[in-house]
Amino acid sequence: MKIGIVGAGSMGQVHAPAWIELKSQGAELAGILANHMDSTVNTLAEQHGAQVYSTYEALLAAVDIIDLCVPTDLHHAMVVQAAEAGKQIVCEKPIALTVAEGRAMIKACHAAGVRLFIAMVVRFVPQYAIAQQTVAAGQIGTPAVIRLTRAAYQPRKATDNWFVDEQRSGGMILDLMIHDFDYARWIGGNVVRVFAKSVRASRPDAPDDYALVTLRFANNAIAHIEGGWAYPAGIFRTSFDIAGTEGVLEWTSDTAETVQSFLVNAPLQAAAEVGLPTALSAESPFTTELRHFYEALIHDKPFSVTAEDALAALQIASAARESLQTGRSVTIDQEAL
Repeated sequence: MKIGIVGAGSMGQVHAPAWIELKSQGAELAGILANHMDSTVNTLAEQHGAQVYSTYEALLAAVDIIDLCVPTDLHHAMVVQAAEAGKQIVCEKPIALTVAEGRAMIKACHAAGVRLFIAMVVRFVPQYAIAQQTVAAGQIGTPAVIRLTRAAYQPRKATDNWFVDEQRSGGMILDLMIHDFDYARWIGGNVVRVFAKSVRASRPDAPDDYALVTLRFANNAIAHIEGGWAYPAGIFRTSFDIAGTEGVLEWTSDTAETVQSFLVNAPLQAAAEVGLPTALSAESPFTTELRHFYEALIHDKPFSVTAEDALAALQIASAARESLQTGRSVTIDQEAL
């Protein structure tokens, strides 16, 4: 199947080599399109043997799968156009800027009979996937408290720095913390209430630099999610701890170790003793997620993370932004999806 990437920025540059890894399975990176037709897109195309296209319409006509690595405010229109053209679609997270847009995207894909995969890459990071599998297997009992951290530096681009424009990216809450909203829901189930606080370390009109978001789940579990664009350039840290009735799972990106377990009946056990692998896959999680998408597509299997899951994560992020504006907790309307 022929693949066309839209966007030659950071995500386009990691998706392109991932598609090359799938060449043996019949994936062909056929074309690349970028809003800014500069040397970046030409270099990326030359590196991977792809053709540069000048219009979205021309790229759509030449490929079977469209891979959207574009600013969030473009997702809705480009997904709908791709669906109407009968193309299978992978789109970078978040699904859209608003729940209404995300819902319309899903509806358009259903109507056209095409599949929409939202690239929620954290689900394919080995440590996060292993922890979810361990929780699902009941090894730490019933989850009660989930703590997730994703702290980095504010994205900076020489041109078109759309990340810091909340009208285009949704800001840090939507662009960065969406990963952990999705992961928390994957672990804990449906979220019923959201409360958020944030600070802006720079000028008053700048985007949020740091936020704490508390989620209450339908089963009364709680998640504390920390997100930040406040670190110096080059620093990116993530971590989790998941506490259940029978133990805790922990991991931090500051170490190279696999997930640690602390169980009620054994204060500290080796990873292997609770079924946690001590050696993790060296494959990029971006390759893993695109491999999952492609194999599910060609074998007509379900995606492990659905467009509806991505929409639910967006609903949580939107509630967090509303909580910041009102200073009050926000109740999630499950029927709104």
